[in-house]
Amino acid sequence: MTIPTNSTNSTKEERLIPGSSEDALTICVLDDEPAMVDMLQESLRCLGYASIGTCVPQRALEMIDQNRVRVVISDIKMPGTDGMQFLEQALRRDPGVYIILMTGCYLLDSAIAAIKKGAYDYIPKPVDRLRLKKSLDELADSFNRRKRIRTLEQQLLNDQEFHGIVGRSSAMLEVFEMVRKVARHYTNILLVGATGSGKELIAKSIHQISPIAQQRFAVCNCSAMVDTLLESQLFGHVRGSFTGATDTRPGLFEYAQGGAVFLDEIGETSLPMQAKLLRVIQNREIQRVGSPEVRHVDIRLIAATNRDLRAEVAAGHFREDLFYRLNTIQIRVPTLSERLDDLPLLIQYFLRKYNQAYSKQIQGLTRRAQAVLLQHGWPGNVRELENVISCACLTSVNDFIDVDDLPETLQKPKSHTSPAGFSWRPLPLNEIRRQHIHRVLEVCDGNRVRAAQMLGIGRTSLYRFLKRSAKEVATRPTA
Repeated sequence: MTIPTNSTNSTKEERLIPGSSEDALTICVLDDEPAMVDMLQESLRCLGYASIGTCVPQRALEMIDQNRVRVVISDIKMPGTDGMQFLEQALRRDPGVYIILMTGCYLLDSAIAAIKKGAYDYIPKPVDRLRLKKSLDELADSFNRRKRIRTLEQQLLNDQEFHGIVGRSSAMLEVFEMVRKVARHYTNILLVGATGSGKELIAKSIHQISPIAQQRFAVCNCSAMVDTLLESQLFGHVRGSFTGATDTRPGLFEYAQGGAVFLDEIGETSLPMQAKLLRVIQNREIQRVGSPEVRHVDIRLIAATNRDLRAEVAAGHFREDLFYRLNTIQIRVPTLSERLDDLPLLIQYFLRKYNQAYSKQIQGLTRRAQAVLLQHGWPGNVRELENVISCACLTSVNDFIDVDDLPETLQKPKSHTSPAGFSWRPLPLNEIRRQHIHRVLEVCDGNRVRAAQMLGIGRTSLYRFLKRSAKEVATRPTA
């Protein structure tokens, strides 16, 4: 049901009373009685909060769309609509807005239902000024704290950025330390990791802090071309060496002379191509396609693969001598699921990147959206996360990305069927809750504050549950 527009006296009803605090939240007062609007605005002015008053629900929704207000104090009963419908539409337009509902007939069940639907508070009429002040002060404190946290996150993001790579998890700090150690030495490096984990960024960072950083860095995706094209791309060719070779061209090895060549997905190359690459590594010599002339090249080789090259060697799909030449130093790049501690930083990094790209001012994600991203398995790793944030930034019309802005696959995760032979047995609800809470704690590395946020409960509730659970385990009879 849509909220009807009543434009009668809308200009007269809307008045702005500035608060005394520059950082105070601007509050919209919505009530069908102009006298009640005036009284609440006067109370808010005395409490130090700026306010806008209106008797028209549609006008309040427009102000939410325009980002003019962050809090709405709304009556629960209004002609043609009610506060619950207004609450649903307001949160649909901006999941980050705070709604406080007022009622002349306070019932505990109604208050619980309103809070569950997303209301910040549910207060009785006539409004108790002390209670309203307490609720607004807590809200303003939470709002200002979040602003400070966002500022600190931006500073942390700048501090934790390593040559275009964001990470603070122990797994990534080990990678950064290894990169610093090997970058200064002119030796071959093999990067191992899943697709989308950031191997090319690691390769670029190695080159950027190496002594040859001023020289060229050439990139070749070995899986994107057939052997004949790959050979021409890497080694070059002379005019007339094959159909379409209308001129003589140098390859990437000559192009990057004195610099570095990054061979991505080297595990996809054929055995004949591997033999030619081995000669480059051993003798630093190449021959253009169709030319007998041997040319000397001086390059650093960095290779990457998402395959297990030892297994490929054992299966006869990869040359053993080439593997050991490439594997002088190996750096394993962790998957995103192995570095979930980096997820908030990566989200901030991509938000900043795509805010600039799309001229947006998205401040962050709602708690619901954060919970969805934390629970996702990320098979596509950092590349998948970047695509998700890019798409959400492009489609979102609010200050915060909500679940509805995420791809459909994240909104409706696939149900996991039990594997063959697995016997499912029903468990008591308390046991299921206990197992779920402990799984969330594991995902959060024991961080109870973060776990409580993901579970959508208060910290004290989580502490109380864990204390009770520990007591039950201690008193449980042993077999």
